[in-house]
Amino acid sequence: MSNVDAYKDNPKTQFLVVEYERLQRAMVDAHELAEADPSMGDLVKKEVEEFEAQANAILIQMEEIAKVEKEETVKPKKMLFEVRAGAGGDEASLFACDLASMYEAYAINKGWKWHMVDVSENDVGGYKEASFEVESKDAYDDLYYETGVHRVQRIPATEKSGRIHTSTASVAVMPLFDARQITLDPNDIEMEFSRSGGAGGQNVNKVETAVRLIHKPTGIAVRCTSERSQQKNRDNAMSILQAKVKEELQTATQKDEAEARRKQIGTGDRSEKIRTYNYLQDRVTDHRIKQSWHNLESILAGNIDPIIEALKAEAREE
Repeated sequence: MSNVDAYKDNPKTQFLVVEYERLQRAMVDAHELAEADPSMGDLVKKEVEEFEAQANAILIQMEEIAKVEKEETVKPKKMLFEVRAGAGGDEASLFACDLASMYEAYAINKGWKWHMVDVSENDVGGYKEASFEVESKDAYDDLYYETGVHRVQRIPATEKSGRIHTSTASVAVMPLFDARQITLDPNDIEMEFSRSGGAGGQNVNKVETAVRLIHKPTGIAVRCTSERSQQKNRDNAMSILQAKVKEELQTATQKDEAEARRKQIGTGDRSEKIRTYNYLQDRVTDHRIKQSWHNLESILAGNIDPIIEALKAEAREE
């Protein structure tokens, strides 16, 4: 008899345990009947086979429920969303800003929490790099496939000859788990404090609230400036640093699986151009699934549900 004690305290499986145990008792009774009356052997054998099939089906159902619950438990409720300007100079930074605005609008439409962690702007108002914290149990599943290099083809406002420019920006998505899920040696972490700078009043400009953490073994650095409290910035930076170190370690141990991952949607390979935003043709094309959508203005306003759903559908088929 299989051990089903683990399912007895779960409200989702308790009723299944009752039926499973009833079937187990029925099998015992059937065997006792066959022993008492050998002439019932064939009939009992058929009945026991039916009981066993039903019990096994219930056991599989309980295991599946437990599996789904386990996945939901480890599913990140927070994630770090990063956008970085790539090739293309100022135009790339403006495109990175456009992408950040697009995803922020998408997050707001979904009712997710979207919180700026740190933004590095240039003189034209574009983003050299920007990081945001997104909080929702659905956010990671929806934005996971956005990881990669996004390309834009358009005529910049400063282009007098009407020449089309091609620029890129990369998107990175990382889950933020509870700090207990990965521990870093404090001796491996270097901490720096500075003034946040920018808008925010006297406190931001005069008090060293900005925190920068460097993980010495990997060289990974994280800066957090969004909070007025140095302690809050330090806590946020530590959470992000843990996520980045975890990703770095996982990547290092998964090189043997690179071929399998390349066959999947959204491999996370930052050298891969996953999508092109073509202004002249009013079209967005995702190269991984070879699909295109029009009405670029609406898409950049955050209406990317059709793209997200198409990617998730393709992933399910894979």
